[in-house]
Amino acid sequence: MISNVRSICALGLLLAATLLAMSGAPHAGESKSAAIKLDVTVEHLDNGLKVILLEDHSVPVVSYQTFFRVGARNERPGITGISHFMEHMMFNGTEKYGPQEFDRVLEANGGYSNAFTSKNMTAYYEDFASDVLELIVDLDSDRLKSLALDSQYVVSEMGVVKEERRLSIDNSVAGVMYEELYALAYKAHPYSWPVLGWMSDLERIDRDDCVEYFRTFYAPNNAVLIVAGDFDSAEAMRLIHEYYDDIPSQEVSSDIRTVEPEQFGERRAEVHKPAELPQVMIGYHGTSAASDDLFALDVLQTILTGGDSSRLYRKLVRDLGIALSVRSSFGWNIDPGLIYFDVKMKPGEDTVKGEEAIYSELEAIASEGVTEDELERAKKMLEADFIRSMQTVNRKARKIGTYEILFGDYRGITEVPEKFRRVTNDDIKRIAGEYFNRNNRNVVTLVPERADG
Repeated sequence: MISNVRSICALGLLLAATLLAMSGAPHAGESKSAAIKLDVTVEHLDNGLKVILLEDHSVPVVSYQTFFRVGARNERPGITGISHFMEHMMFNGTEKYGPQEFDRVLEANGGYSNAFTSKNMTAYYEDFASDVLELIVDLDSDRLKSLALDSQYVVSEMGVVKEERRLSIDNSVAGVMYEELYALAYKAHPYSWPVLGWMSDLERIDRDDCVEYFRTFYAPNNAVLIVAGDFDSAEAMRLIHEYYDDIPSQEVSSDIRTVEPEQFGERRAEVHKPAELPQVMIGYHGTSAASDDLFALDVLQTILTGGDSSRLYRKLVRDLGIALSVRSSFGWNIDPGLIYFDVKMKPGEDTVKGEEAIYSELEAIASEGVTEDELERAKKMLEADFIRSMQTVNRKARKIGTYEILFGDYRGITEVPEKFRRVTNDDIKRIAGEYFNRNNRNVVTLVPERADG
């Protein structure tokens, strides 16, 4: 789960430029190699900051993104949720720019800002007109070198974060089920806790925790800076050296030693919440970004739930008529993540029927594979989606940062379409049997209850 929590309004120039860039992008049927070509400049500062520059002069817009190698997986019991909380605090004042000044200055210059935290990373970005590059370099470098972490704002911002948790998890049926699924599936690895953290930890995190966390992980040698768009690389590097060179590197230990032990049997849990419809989530341990099985699992997931013609939609919604919807999710992770199915049943239908329908399809695929039409359709869908994800400078920069964190090298981006194309029916049969077996299964069932009163 990725938490997008910050945004400010972009002015008309930036929106128009972004739409222009999207409308001029190649369609899926056009040249794929041109669509994912990355002509970049890579430099390393003496303090360890990796800088990746991608010039694109199609529109006068720049996307400036900083990815830190820290997320929920780097936390520990007692401070779960601190990664996401620090994302908030990065907008709450520095020695040079006081509280709320980051937003005010950026917005006054036609910019747009956002940030996200995941289990694997924390990232910040600004999209803006190309003539204010130096201002953005100043803003971003300033909070890395002198974040204030004022006690007053630690308390007030934590109130915001706790309310976010209440809305998206505590008071959400899907949020509680998702949280329960991960806590059920992971017994040792930190993927077991939510990105938003446990409420008891949020109530106790204090300024000292934040200072230590910032000192440990918000270091130039734990970050990658991506600048994409309409700028001159030599001038950009001059500015980056000017504003970042005096930020010291730090001793960073972001390695995770814990390996989730093999699961030896199905695990089940129930969630009793006021709700109108029965629902079930079924999760299987998948693989990590280090394995090419990642691409075969994505292809199989698309065959199973990719649209109204997918296998599980046809079976559960159309043929059997027992479900209102069925979807799946498989986020790419540094360590092996979960692939899970989420089925909302029709009123009066038993979730057991939904489970049985899914298991029978998975067993059939493990035994017989899929049709060539299904396989080719899924691969084309994934390839087209991938190309569309590279159509603006913001998306290109985000893709570069994500691949740097997950794979350790952005250059793997150019290989993705070919890796999807190489997936065979034998690969699909193998992973269906290897990953989607009963001993690797975790099931959370919603038991609807009437609301009080």
